Amino acid sequence: MTAAFQCFVTGTDTEIGKTLISSALLYALVQAGVRAAGMKPIAAGTELRDGVMHNDDVDRLAAASNVSLPPGLAAPYLLREPAAPHWAAALDGVRIDGAHILACHARIVELADAVVVEGVGGFRVPLSDRFDTADLAQQLGLPVVMVVGLRLGCVNHALLTADAIAARGLTLAGWVANAVDPQMRHVEASVDALGMRLSAPLLGCVPRLPLATAAAAAAHLNFSPLPDWPAGSPEHVI
Repeated sequence: MTAAFQCFVTGTDTEIGKTLISSALLYALVQAGVRAAGMKPIAAGTELRDGVMHNDDVDRLAAASNVSLPPGLAAPYLLREPAAPHWAAALDGVRIDGAHILACHARIVELADAVVVEGVGGFRVPLSDRFDTADLAQQLGLPVVMVVGLRLGCVNHALLTADAIAARGLTLAGWVANAVDPQMRHVEASVDALGMRLSAPLLGCVPRLPLATAAAAAAHLNFSPLPDWPAGSPEHVI
């Protein structure tokens, strides 16, 4: 079984707005009347609140969704240390297992009509000695949305990331330009340079927001999830 809409959200680096854009996509789906759920397979950095471990990114995805998921599905690996995932997992004495993530994803697909899966860090962040986020994305087989953090060097980072996505046989379904450096010069020129070089459509340019909410970011997206969104790779999607 597959959901009507799915995507894997990756980024050109860490701290470039993947959660904001993932939440905005979920918000747009909910506003379109779609039953939508967000998943962050690996979340590093938690705090204890009322006896329950929380991660801000996971909480923001849940807040933007209208399908409530058990914590073990929404974030199969909720790691305590805000560090690189493979190291955070080692500190917790766990090993990140792609098969477990795929099994959780398959259960989410049964509960929701749309699933937004947010990656961790950039596209090639290690998850274990021989497994990284690119491997996970390939196993899931979902269309990819790339978040480009607008700052010096973003054109190079975005093109390298797009090449890495294509090398895994995945579809780059679209990209979002997200302003992360308020001092960046020649923003429009950088976005235009990427538009000339990326075959995927630009889904929106999100400026620096006074309040970075899912609704505020969604207002800057040009996003039509159905019916033209590309399907995932059938050999990988569960």
